[in-house]
Amino acid sequence: MSALFAAALFGYLLGSIPFGLLLTRLGGYGDVRRLGSGNIGATNVLRTGSKALAALTLLLDLAKGAAAVMIAQGLDVRAGLVAAGCAILGHMFPVWLGFRGGKGVATALGVLIPLAWPVAAVALLLWLATATAFQYSSLAALVAAVAGAGIAPLIVDRPTAFVIAGIALLIIVRHYPNVRRLIAGTESRISFK
Repeated sequence: MSALFAAALFGYLLGSIPFGLLLTRLGGYGDVRRLGSGNIGATNVLRTGSKALAALTLLLDLAKGAAAVMIAQGLDVRAGLVAAGCAILGHMFPVWLGFRGGKGVATALGVLIPLAWPVAAVALLLWLATATAFQYSSLAALVAAVAGAGIAPLIVDRPTAFVIAGIALLIIVRHYPNVRRLIAGTESRISFK
C-alpha cells in the first residue's frame, strides 16, 4: 500500500509542474493564464505567438506523464496505473496554482505511451486528423479521448483500460466549456501555419 501512496504522490507532484506557465514567464511573455483560455497547456501557450515555446510545453507535459508512469512501474504495475491517474490530476489541479491547471491532453498522451502505446498511437493520429480537418484543438482532444477509451479494452487488460477510461472522462469534463463554445460556434481555431 505504501508503494501505491508513493506512486500517487509522485505522479501528482510531477504532473503538477506547470511547464506552460514557467516557460512563458522565462520567455518574457508573462502569465499565460491571462491569455486565451487561461489554461497552462500548449494550445494556450501557442497564443503567445511562440511556436517554439508551445512545442516545448507540449513535449515537457508529455514527458512528465510518461516519466511518472515509467518510474512508478519500477515499483509495481499497479503503481504505474496510480501514477498515471495522479499525473493527470496534478496537471489539471496543481496545488501550486490553486488547483487551476490545464486540460491534461498532452500529459494523457504521455501516460499512454508506457501504459498502452498502440492506444497512444491511435489517439495521436485521430487528434492530428481532427485538428487538421476542423482546426479545433478541443474537438481533436475529445475525439482522441473517446476513441482511446473505446479501443483500450480491445488492447490492454481491464485495470489499464479502466484507468484510460477514467482519464478520458476527466478530459471530457475539463472540456465542458469548449463543448459549449463548439456548439455555439464561438470556439477558437488553431492554425498549423
